[in-house]
Amino acid sequence: MGRANWNFETEPQPGLGGRRGYQPRGKVLGGSSSVNAMIYVRGHPSDYDGWAAQGNEGWGWADVLPYFRRAEHNERGADAWHGQGGPLNVTDFGTPHRFGKVFVDAAKQAGYPENPDFNGPRQEGVGFYQVTHRNGERASAARVPAPNRHRPNLRVVTGAHATRLLLEGRRAVGVAFRENGSEHALRAAREVIVCGGALLSPQLLMLSGIGPAAHLRERGLPVVHDLPGVGLNLHDHVDVTQVVDAPHLTDLFGLSLPGLRNAWRGVQEWRRSRSGLLTTNFAEAGGFIRSAPGEPAPDLQLHFVIAKLVDHGRKTVFGHGYSCHVCLLRPRSRGSVRLRNADPLAAPRVDPNFLGDPDDVQRLVRGFKAMRTILSQPALAGFRGRELPLSAAARDDAAIEAYVRSHADTIYHPVGSCRMGSGRDDVVDAQLRVHGMQGLRVVDASVMPRIVGGNTNAPVIMIAEKAADPVRQAS
Repeated sequence: MGRANWNFETEPQPGLGGRRGYQPRGKVLGGSSSVNAMIYVRGHPSDYDGWAAQGNEGWGWADVLPYFRRAEHNERGADAWHGQGGPLNVTDFGTPHRFGKVFVDAAKQAGYPENPDFNGPRQEGVGFYQVTHRNGERASAARVPAPNRHRPNLRVVTGAHATRLLLEGRRAVGVAFRENGSEHALRAAREVIVCGGALLSPQLLMLSGIGPAAHLRERGLPVVHDLPGVGLNLHDHVDVTQVVDAPHLTDLFGLSLPGLRNAWRGVQEWRRSRSGLLTTNFAEAGGFIRSAPGEPAPDLQLHFVIAKLVDHGRKTVFGHGYSCHVCLLRPRSRGSVRLRNADPLAAPRVDPNFLGDPDDVQRLVRGFKAMRTILSQPALAGFRGRELPLSAAARDDAAIEAYVRSHADTIYHPVGSCRMGSGRDDVVDAQLRVHGMQGLRVVDASVMPRIVGGNTNAPVIMIAEKAADPVRQAS
């Protein structure tokens, strides 16, 4: 575990040839919004209408759009789709890298329409992402203006680890935590709200005796409330990357003497004007496409990266080049979060069951071929880059599937492990109250009944905005 990142790993994934996948999560104020790529995407309207159709009243697109707008301060201005005056700053890149436009031009040559706003009237197409930046810096959840930050009844405790909920019968009355090796407890006057994310929220519930009874007993924990769905329905956006070597493109990020010079100039420009190379999120351009013409909505997302990205950037790669991700937006595979043991400091057992459903593999194979088609268009091909040998050798569907299984992994969007709904395996109701408990809610990505078609940071912030209303009403 790092200082700012939990750096979790999955259990060995059969669908990925037995590999363990990487599961980064923010271990810092602002959570994963402090370590993410800052892309502001809401998903497709049909995602939320699907939530409502599953019995979650008040979560359709028309219901959630006002909360997206309420949370947002979009520097483009307010309209029917966007808000101004909210705490989350959303903006265009001030100094976009020239190669993002090259990608957009290549995608247009491949037949995809340009889209200036993925959060506007339509999602489909290619273009530049908006990002959660303010004045050339990250605008994480920890950095947004907070009018209540200095209230006397607000206390932020850092360097602490929540170990269990304090319960009186089936009522949550507080939380126990460990700080500097000592045990502490805080009691709640009204409610406890768990916001640990899709991996840590179910862990905390289970450590507190709320979860599948048989599993809790196996771990030597008392069962307070047998809630079978806790930790089930885990799923995530699975993604595979094509990497292109282009050593002569020295203005792209890379380890070389020209690259170090560029980085130094970028530091100087950022200090002068909060602009330039250091303001990039690396994935400035991308898009939403369909793996087949008959798909009702885009089922694939592209992130174009102005560097050679291998193994999430954790492997040192010399020279220059570019990469493109293709991400499966609505995987059918479902996994779980389970306790490793009864130790609250132990990492949870994370099993997303990547590519467990054959449909997921078929869509990613089609997506990889679509991505390769885009990267082979004249706008990019004219730069004479060369696809790295491992993927370049994969030409037919069987070989591409083998490459996908040996290289695919998360693009950092785990959700669903405390699913919202009214069924047997659901954990919270439409007001995010834990079924069968009092004074306890979960408010984070774990409540999503089904993952949205896009990056999950903006939807999680919307969920928090929406949850604030019933919490106020209850108080």
